[in-house]
Amino acid sequence: PTFTDEGGWNVARVCGRDDAQGAVAAAFIAKNYAGKKVAVIDDKSAYGKGLADVTRKELAAAGFEVTLSESFTAGEKDYTALVSKMKDAGVEAVYIGGYHPEEGVIARQMAEQGLKAQIISGDSMNNVEFWTIAGTAGEGLIFTFAPEPRNIPAAKAVVEKFKAAGYDPEGYTLYTYAAIQEYAAAATATKGFDNKAIAEWLRAGNPVDTVLGTIVMDAKGDIKDAKYVWYKFSNGTYAEDPSLQ
Repeated sequence: PTFTDEGGWNVARVCGRDDAQGAVAAAFIAKNYAGKKVAVIDDKSAYGKGLADVTRKELAAAGFEVTLSESFTAGEKDYTALVSKMKDAGVEAVYIGGYHPEEGVIARQMAEQGLKAQIISGDSMNNVEFWTIAGTAGEGLIFTFAPEPRNIPAAKAVVEKFKAAGYDPEGYTLYTYAAIQEYAAAATATKGFDNKAIAEWLRAGNPVDTVLGTIVMDAKGDIKDAKYVWYKFSNGTYAEDPSLQ
């Protein structure tokens, strides 16, 4: 969140903020795991810890007491001690703030130790590479992400071009495309490449039609009305799960 709160006049983004995403995760956990043991762990990174901290904060505000709160170091290959701690605590679900390489290892080592806790995570998990690391231990992992951008009608033609070139524009590919469309629209409207003018134009709430649909930014450079939905991994891939919404 501080990226735009404190980032200055020339910072903007086309994806939602982690305080919005963390709130969605916390609400889901508080509703579905009331009275149960839940762990919240993070990789100490600005993204992972930031997302986990918001989830912790929102859970506390909802009166939900986390059973275990821990951090781990990204890049390691052995998280068995952390997994053992979660198993000993009897956790039934674990929220992980981090990236898919480490989460893949954690999921696999949870399975090796027989810990069947539900894994819940954030938008960094929108990468099928997770499955190549976790294998079948990744079955059932759920995570928050914006509604699937490849299914947005405005993206249809661009998605077809990507796929024709042999690339599946998953994850944040179309967000990057939309960011360039935002910049191009602002440069066209201001008739130049003056960054100050471009930033002011974007923050004035001017709507821009992109592959993600129409985007309107607020005065800080964040998109208005960011939405998050739930996805689930199964059989090597992930998709929106209507039963979780």
